[in-house]
Amino acid sequence: MVRQPVSSSDIRSVGYDRDTQVLEIEFHSGGSYQYSNVPGSVYVGLMSAGSHGRYFHDFIKGKYPYRRV
Repeated sequence: MVRQPVSSSDIRSVGYDRDTQVLEIEFHSGGSYQYSNVPGSVYVGLMSAGSHGRYFHDFIKGKYPYRRV
């Protein structure tokens, strides 16, 4: 999956596959995770948020199944 770099103190890059609704996030800490069943609107919200890290904590973390990749 191709990820786009983002300007964030927590998140290094973000990728999204609309067909499978998989969101992939790479963190500055070195971990990369795939979140399943994430609607496209959540991806759009993350990418347009003033704070990517805050949006992640408020709308993604703990709300979707994930796995480390």
